[in-house]
Amino acid sequence: MIIKSKHFLVIGTAMSGIAVTRFLLSKDAYVILTDVKSKEKLNKEILEFEKRPNFRGIYGTQPPLSILEKIDYIIASPGVPFNIPIIQKAKKQNIEILSEIELAYRLSNTPIIAITGTNGKTTTTILVGEIFKKSKKKSYVVGNIGIPMISKIEEADENGYFIAEVSSFQLEGTKYFKPHISVILNITPDHLNRHETMENYIYEKSKIFLNQNYEDITILNADDPITFSLREKTKGKVVLFSSSSLLEEGVFIENNEIVIKNNMNKIKVCSISDIKMLGKHNLENALAAVAVAYHAQIPVNNIKKILQTFKGVNHRIEVVDIIDGIEFINDSKGTNPEASIRAIEAMKKPIVLIAGGMDKGTDFSNFVGSFKGKVRHLIVLGETADIISKTAKEQGFFNITKVEDLSSAVITSFEKAHPGDVVLLSPACASWDMFRSFEERGDLFKDIVKSLRGGEDGKGKTC
Repeated sequence: MIIKSKHFLVIGTAMSGIAVTRFLLSKDAYVILTDVKSKEKLNKEILEFEKRPNFRGIYGTQPPLSILEKIDYIIASPGVPFNIPIIQKAKKQNIEILSEIELAYRLSNTPIIAITGTNGKTTTTILVGEIFKKSKKKSYVVGNIGIPMISKIEEADENGYFIAEVSSFQLEGTKYFKPHISVILNITPDHLNRHETMENYIYEKSKIFLNQNYEDITILNADDPITFSLREKTKGKVVLFSSSSLLEEGVFIENNEIVIKNNMNKIKVCSISDIKMLGKHNLENALAAVAVAYHAQIPVNNIKKILQTFKGVNHRIEVVDIIDGIEFINDSKGTNPEASIRAIEAMKKPIVLIAGGMDKGTDFSNFVGSFKGKVRHLIVLGETADIISKTAKEQGFFNITKVEDLSSAVITSFEKAHPGDVVLLSPACASWDMFRSFEERGDLFKDIVKSLRGGEDGKGKTC
């Protein structure tokens, strides 16, 4: 793919947009960077870009359709929907619209391990990265996790691996993207405000393996009906994992031990009691990581050592503090109902639950259905506060308090909780109605919890 002197339109100034712009400018491409946010609200790095003669910025508005006359490629950031006018017009003019991971793939010879799923992809990606690190195998953890792949392609080579978390938004802009090992952890309803139908969402997830061939590996969750059904659609070698069934071949649980079965050989990895991460969903993530590492020729002993020490990732069932016998857990990464259901299931104590956020057109019936016998009180906020509250009341759950912001939610949860309870932030919604990211939401939650210590209301005085 020729970059020099080509004209690129980069839409969106999030991390991937900034990284793509920086890379393209360094290769003497002409770049127009655009964002509907005003210049004052954008990354300060664009000030450096503006010193370059091959750069132009358009901020605070949609770019005029006329600029497409000189555009060779469009690079769309993950948060940019493909139904905006300029992308629709570009499609009619046969201008290629790429995601950052597609561009990086075309420019790199480094083999890729790509991990997707509605839930669990960040944990699995980081876990795989830790296993590779333990084995001193050259690798780069990139993608939706916060490090654009394009930013590492000049460091990486064919002797290492990209370990990439990829989202449906990123996959939407792929055409030739082909990982050597692909993983789909699960698929449940999410992002339907963008993809419109489950069929569209499943198709976008499936693009992770559509270009694979018989030399590649497709790892699928045998316990997830939608994911399991995709096994007939890949040309790669299918490797299954299961936390509930014995498999003829794959990674599964037998006699409370993680087992790899391959070509009639059975290898014991470790006991499931050795795994430090909470919840059945994290056991599934561990099984997927084992499958990846084993098929990347990582020694089983190294896999075992990391499984026995890895405690999970920030913002995913993360224990923050225990104050007056009340445990505070940050699950800000619970950005859809299924993720939050898994967090609720992982709790062994009565729950005061903080939920709500951006409305993605999601049905919360199953989410509320998981409350029974576990959630004592529900605190709602954000765009979906009334929707979740209404759904809960329809199912006979009335212990609900609506608040205006996260600070009020934490303070109210502390008041409602009893010693021995857990206050769980697991919103079941994206954060973008009130925050820039789930990380910002989770960090604020942790800061507010810390502020409860030493409070003057009678609670938090004892440590």
